[in-house]
Amino acid sequence: MRWSDPALTGMWMAASLLLSAAATEGVRRFAPRAGMLDLPGPRRSHGVPTPRGGGAGVALVGLAAFAVFAWLGSAGAGWMGAGLLLVAAAGWRDDRRPWAPGWRLAAQLLAGVCLALALARAQAAPAVVVLGFVAVPVLVNAWNFIDGIDGLAASQALLCALGLACGLQEAGRWLALALIAACLGFLPFNFPRARVFAGDVGSGALGYLLACLLGLALQAQPPARWPLLALPLAAVLVDTGLTLLRRILRGERWWQPHLQHLYQRWARHFGHSRVTLRYAAWTALAIACMAWLQAAAPVALAWAGSGVFLMATAWLWWRGQARAGAEARA
Repeated sequence: MRWSDPALTGMWMAASLLLSAAATEGVRRFAPRAGMLDLPGPRRSHGVPTPRGGGAGVALVGLAAFAVFAWLGSAGAGWMGAGLLLVAAAGWRDDRRPWAPGWRLAAQLLAGVCLALALARAQAAPAVVVLGFVAVPVLVNAWNFIDGIDGLAASQALLCALGLACGLQEAGRWLALALIAACLGFLPFNFPRARVFAGDVGSGALGYLLACLLGLALQAQPPARWPLLALPLAAVLVDTGLTLLRRILRGERWWQPHLQHLYQRWARHFGHSRVTLRYAAWTALAIACMAWLQAAAPVALAWAGSGVFLMATAWLWWRGQARAGAEARA
C-alpha cells in the first residue's frame, strides 16, 4: 500500500473508524445483558453503573489490520496478530468474569513472545526483539491502569500513535493510522461522559498495539534516537510507574485497584474532562519536543532533551501528588 495515496489513506481510516464505532455500540448494548458493568465503589472514579468491554472494537480493528498485512506478505504480521488475539481474548474473559491476575499476566507474556518473534522475522536487531517483548506487559498494564476516567486511555493512545508514527516506515504507519482511527471511533462513546468503558479487552488492545508501534519504531530508528520514542509515552509511564513504585515502597498490595494515580486524585477535584485534556496537552507537548529533537543534528542533544523532559514529567507528577494530598487534608 502506498502511504502517499490520499484516497487509500482515507478509505483505510474510514473503515477502521466505522468498525470500531459499530463494535463499540454493539458491546454497549450487549454488556448490560451479559452483566458486564462497572459498578461505583470506593476504588472507582465513576458514580453510575457503566458497561465495559467497549474497546473490543479497537481489538477488531487491530486484528483486521494484521490480517491485511499478512495477506500482503508483511513479515511477522501473523505473529503480531496472534499476540493481539491473546491479549484481547484474556481481556474479554476478564470483562465477562474476573480472572486471576496470573492468567492475564501469562497471556501478556505469551503475547510478548509473539511480538518478539514478529520482530525477529522482520530481521530486527536482538536489542529490539528484547525490548519488544518487555514492552507488551509494560504497556498493556500501563493502559489498564489509566483506564479509570473518561477519555484518558483512548486519547493518550491516539496521541502516542500519532507521535510514534513520525518514526515509522510504511507498514508501521498504516498500523498507526488504524489505531488512531479506532480511537476516534471509540472516543465519542467514552468522552466527555462515558457511556461505555474500554474494559480490559480495550485497554489491553491499546497497550499491545502501542507496543507493536514502539517495536517497529525502534527497528526503524538508529539506537542514538531511541530515547526520543519514550517522550509520547511519558505522561502514562511516569504516572503509572511512580505510583506503582510508591505503593511497593509503602508495602501496599500494589496489584489491587486503588485511587492513588495522579489522574485519579486530580479527577476528584477537577473532573474527568479537565484532567484528560491536561494529560493530552502534556503529551502533545512531548510530541512537539520529540519532533524538534528528531530534527536536531547532535545526538547528545536528543539524549539530554529526552532526559530533561522525562525529569520534568516526574517533577510535575510529584508536585501534583503533593498538591492533591494537601487539598485532601484541608
